[in-house]
Amino acid sequence: MLTLTRNIGETIRIGDDIEVHVVEVRGNTVRLGFKAPREVSIHREEVYEQIAAARRLAVRVAADAVGALTAALGGTRSPTASTPKAVDTGDTAVRSLA
Repeated sequence: MLTLTRNIGETIRIGDDIEVHVVEVRGNTVRLGFKAPREVSIHREEVYEQIAAARRLAVRVAADAVGALTAALGGTRSPTASTPKAVDTGDTAVRSLA
């Protein structure tokens, strides 16, 4: 982890497109401002974890739904035996057919 010291009003650059501004320091609290392209997501850690958990759940639900639909349509696959498994990769869930 890179640790930098900045004062109020100073900026940190990440690549060419992201700026982090120190807006205010009050006690143990630091207020930061971010300038980044719209396609760059910026979340507090606890919000990011909720989003990642929702993605993992969505993959499991989708896999269960595909398995149930296959079984309902008379497919040869068993919904429990061949349903893709969710694999936690940190920020998203990836389905593996292994």
